[in-house]
Amino acid sequence: MIRKLCIFLFVIFIGLKSFAFENPFSKQKDTRSRELKYQYEVLKEDEKNKMEGKILNLTPSGYMTVDEYEKMSEYKDRSTLEIDAPHVQTPSDFKYVPKPLYRITKYNDPPGSPELTLGKNLYANRLVNTQGVVSPDFSKMVYSAVYYYTDSASVASDLFVIPLEQDDTNLNKILKANTAKRLPEPILSTDKEITNYASFRTLTPVDFSSDGTKLLAKLKIGSREDGIWQTKIYVYDFNRKLSYDLSEVRDAVVYFWKEYMDLNLDEKRWDIYPLGFSKSEPSRIIVQAFAFTGEVPVFLGTWSVDWKGVQTRLVSFEKNVDLHISQNGYKIIKDGVEAYQTVEKQEKVKKDETKYLKKKYKQERKQQIKEIKEEYEYTVKGLYADYKDEFRDYKKLRSLSGTTESVKLQEAYKQYLIDQTKKDIEKAEKQIEKKRKEIEKIDKTLDKLYEQTGDTSKYIPEEDDDGNSQEEHSGNSIQS
Repeated sequence: MIRKLCIFLFVIFIGLKSFAFENPFSKQKDTRSRELKYQYEVLKEDEKNKMEGKILNLTPSGYMTVDEYEKMSEYKDRSTLEIDAPHVQTPSDFKYVPKPLYRITKYNDPPGSPELTLGKNLYANRLVNTQGVVSPDFSKMVYSAVYYYTDSASVASDLFVIPLEQDDTNLNKILKANTAKRLPEPILSTDKEITNYASFRTLTPVDFSSDGTKLLAKLKIGSREDGIWQTKIYVYDFNRKLSYDLSEVRDAVVYFWKEYMDLNLDEKRWDIYPLGFSKSEPSRIIVQAFAFTGEVPVFLGTWSVDWKGVQTRLVSFEKNVDLHISQNGYKIIKDGVEAYQTVEKQEKVKKDETKYLKKKYKQERKQQIKEIKEEYEYTVKGLYADYKDEFRDYKKLRSLSGTTESVKLQEAYKQYLIDQTKKDIEKAEKQIEKKRKEIEKIDKTLDKLYEQTGDTSKYIPEEDDDGNSQEEHSGNSIQS
């Protein structure tokens, strides 16, 4: 009986001892071991999510994290945008669509002719960007933006500048001009007041000066119910970034006809028409004036005013006198369409190009996915190596803690870490040496192949008559 009792107590003791040191639900024996394993699994899952996100974002979608959205929402300089020349889209149900051809021509031809063409688009879209005028050196374009306010049926306007790309033909420079690249601030603006019903204030570029540093523009003020009230002219100086009001010429016309002809133009309906810069005196602007006192407008003379609006002169009372107006700015106009055979060849080339680009895109996407997965595998291997090292160090710490006191434990563990670091360095050096030998072996194999073909694996640059190598002329290093 006593023997059976002893055996029973011994079995219970062994069972309690096993339960105290073994966890039946995990292979790790304590909390720290399980924590290390858990951290490794979490980091591994994070890397997997990053990999899947990179693959998903190869094709941009609306699914993204807050950080990705903020990165994509960062400000982008408009001047760095790449704008392509516009081309005619070919509908799927049409075999041939005429493609227009363009050519460059003078903008202010005939002198004083530039006018805004707004039409119904202004009332439908509330904004119309008019055709621009290009400077003589093809460095910039100026265009008018016209706004329509439905509350008062009034119209206002701004003049904006678009810097043109320089590394292209003059025609392509103009075709690629896009409002996305315009300078943010307008060089001239009209009053935006909308208290007067159906009033309009529109700015129209007239022409550049011969050196391209100044722009002549006219401001028309009026009402859609009773026509134009008056025209004002301005000159903008691109060097000083200042605009000059040339209202002096209007005052001079009124004064002359009142003083010498006893005609009060303030009681009449009359207006001025700027023609452009004078060819003989490039610093002066030619203006003609007309009075609308009957069925036929009355010619009030041709006048000139300096570009700052300080001095006005009477040029002539003859309406058809040759004024020698310079024409400096440029614009593009349609000049026919491409021939059917040309368009057909272009479509065939474009089809082949599209087919090639699709194939290239698939190959590049496949390569990108492969690189992303390889990067993921490499990172996971690094995480696993770190986990193994941490678990190894922890096991050593546990083994020391059972045989060493607290003070000696720290010294012993510190010495272990130093020794283990040296071992790790030696192991890494051995791996590097192994890779180096593999590379040398490959090089020897290549040298043998080159010897068999009579070639050499080393690049020897050819020398010219002066003994200089072509590599020195080119300035580029050539890898063997």
